[in-house]
Amino acid sequence: VQLQASGGGLVQAGGSLRLSCTASGRTYAMGWFRQAPGKEREFIAAINWAGGSTYYADSVKGRFTISRDNAKNTVYLQMNSLKPEDTAVYYCAGSLTYASSSASETDYNLWGQGTLVTVSS
Repeated sequence: VQLQASGGGLVQAGGSLRLSCTASGRTYAMGWFRQAPGKEREFIAAINWAGGSTYYADSVKGRFTISRDNAKNTVYLQMNSLKPEDTAVYYCAGSLTYASSSASETDYNLWGQGTLVTVSS
């Protein structure tokens, strides 16, 4: 199974973007992580296999929404009220074995190629 992320781009502060991540097959837990220049990769949001349980990092809670459409093997990250500090490469992650939403990278065994989000001030 492979993951393909898309939807990144350049947006002004306060704007919105929606990222998509499509899997070539069925996945269970899905998540989004990001890595800003010079920083370690960090957890952003996760969703369980059924879509009924989500989990967010404090830095994005209330601004970002993760969702999934299992019929399309796709997970989304709706990002609103974007800030310059949200600038990063965003990675989607998936698990072939773990069903619950998780903030731990070690629970995911599939990774997308990353999509760049740049928020200008």
